[in-house]
Amino acid sequence: MRGMANAHEERPPIMPDGSGHVPTYRTTGPTLLVCKTDAADFAARIASFDPALKAENEALFGQCQVQGFRDLQAAVNAVQTPGVTIKVLPGLYQELPSLPGPLGACASLPAPKAKLEYQILSWDQQNQCPNNQNLVAIFSKTDLQIEGTGAKPTDVIFDAQFQRLNALRADRSNGIYIKNIAAERTTFNAFYIMETDGFVLDSCLGRWNDEYGFLTFADDHGLYKNCEACGNGDSGIYPGAAHNINANEKFTVSRYAIEIENCYSHDNALGYSGTAGDSVWAHDNVFMRNATGVSTDSLFPEHPGLPQNHAKFERNVIADNNADYYAYVRDGTCNKPQIDRGYENGVVCPCVGIPTGTGVINAGGDWNIWQHNWVYGNHYAGFILTWAPGLVRNAKTWAAQFDTSHHNRYLGNSMGVAKDGMKSPNGIDFWWDGQGIDNCWQSSRPSGTEPLALPTCGSGWSVIGPGTARYVNEPMKLISLLNCARYDLVSQTVPCNCQWFGAKGFSRLDVQISTGEGVLTVLVVAVLLWRCLSPPSNLSVVGALLGVAGAVVGVIGAIYEATPWCGIGFVLLGGWWLASGVALRPRGRPTLGMVTIVLAVFALLCAIDRALWMLPWIPFSPSYVRILLEIVWIPWVIIISL
Repeated sequence: MRGMANAHEERPPIMPDGSGHVPTYRTTGPTLLVCKTDAADFAARIASFDPALKAENEALFGQCQVQGFRDLQAAVNAVQTPGVTIKVLPGLYQELPSLPGPLGACASLPAPKAKLEYQILSWDQQNQCPNNQNLVAIFSKTDLQIEGTGAKPTDVIFDAQFQRLNALRADRSNGIYIKNIAAERTTFNAFYIMETDGFVLDSCLGRWNDEYGFLTFADDHGLYKNCEACGNGDSGIYPGAAHNINANEKFTVSRYAIEIENCYSHDNALGYSGTAGDSVWAHDNVFMRNATGVSTDSLFPEHPGLPQNHAKFERNVIADNNADYYAYVRDGTCNKPQIDRGYENGVVCPCVGIPTGTGVINAGGDWNIWQHNWVYGNHYAGFILTWAPGLVRNAKTWAAQFDTSHHNRYLGNSMGVAKDGMKSPNGIDFWWDGQGIDNCWQSSRPSGTEPLALPTCGSGWSVIGPGTARYVNEPMKLISLLNCARYDLVSQTVPCNCQWFGAKGFSRLDVQISTGEGVLTVLVVAVLLWRCLSPPSNLSVVGALLGVAGAVVGVIGAIYEATPWCGIGFVLLGGWWLASGVALRPRGRPTLGMVTIVLAVFALLCAIDRALWMLPWIPFSPSYVRILLEIVWIPWVIIISL
């Protein structure tokens, strides 16, 4: 998964101590005003306001002309005490004093560069040169409230014109409250809050950014509410590396570090993502018309709190996430300067490789709860759960390779049905690569699952039956995931044989491999029948027919996931190997016959495991033993046939 690394590179963060609290909106206290001077432009912007709001803004505009600031950065710099409110009047704020290139020492800071070529500045360097990367820098301000006075967020717009990484960055600013503001057109984030204990992002809009609409990192006591994000190349909402307060808990926790409610994230590469998005409670949100609706993961290095754990998603609408933004990478649009790409007209340049057509991907998360969500209209899958071995996040201990994708619960989600009862099926409801301990899924799966035999949740947080204890995922799914992870925006690499990016049928790598295996199987059937079992008996002929049928059905099963064909293919192949093994023993090949019978047993175990009941207690799929046996058996048959 090399191509997915380094999506968000930052200085080594210091996590808050957790002693803070979620700030509350206030209407009293010392206030500063920010406005522009063009009276005609201001009048046009407030013309449609209701009379009371219009009168309030007119009064504030008069005051601001006398004692206000023309740019938000100047007002922030003037704040010297906690508890100040900055009111920003309707207008377009490009913060022109912040845009000139750095001078003096700020022009040559000694700092490493990220993969995307920006400098990874230390805390001291950010303070020394606050506008090197930030249109508005809010550093070490306590209980600061910044609010737009318009009727909606787009009445107050901060436009970075793709000249800064971040539009508004609050860093170590406990108690920050930002309300009713829009930020746009950055090379990274519209809103960025880091190392802060206590923040609220209220009724804000983050749009048309290279990466994130809202990014919070290494924070605690945070609240997103009534926010909107669209047109972002990574995710609309990203609460990464949230305070890992529940690392030692199970399903019941005392509190969450970050809460996200009533937000609308649409037309992004991802509606939500959260590397090490620990202890996040996301409820009553809408994630629609993205490439992928939601992603929680443990894929990226240098994020504290890995592996990701204890996110709870409930009562969210996760629907119609089918946008194919990779077309803009293929046709060269994303190779143009940002200002020319057309983000404002719907272009999105995906920063990471994600499965288009998916509601939720949980790539290496533990103790996550997905309950009572409406998940529908996602053309590939409603939910995906995959392994994230420690090596992809530079964790090299043996234990870290197998510490993800455990104890996840999928309960009571409305699959393939909208809130109003309209049916809109997912391509597959649940897709799992097979790795992980103590995971379970709800019994309602109208569009099926891959594999068909998923462990089912019982009452409470229990699993019906013994569940599974797999440390390694299915081999073909592992190959497919590694292939898809080769996506890289910088080098414009889009794997054309990956299903995530539009490959279908025989253009998919997994189907191509299955087809190759099928052709090889047919050839071995012929060799075995006419060279080792000649003259053929009725048993060996029936076995050969089963083998050919199994090869064909196996390819069909690879093409059509969430169907019984894969299991049927293994049954047919098992029948071929069983018949051939029995027929070989009296032909003077007792050892080969016994190995062939053992191979048949493992093929039948694969059929049970994929289609009927996932075998408990074993650390890996029986497919691995079957493949190892085939690696020995096929050359053996060929050699004795010469």
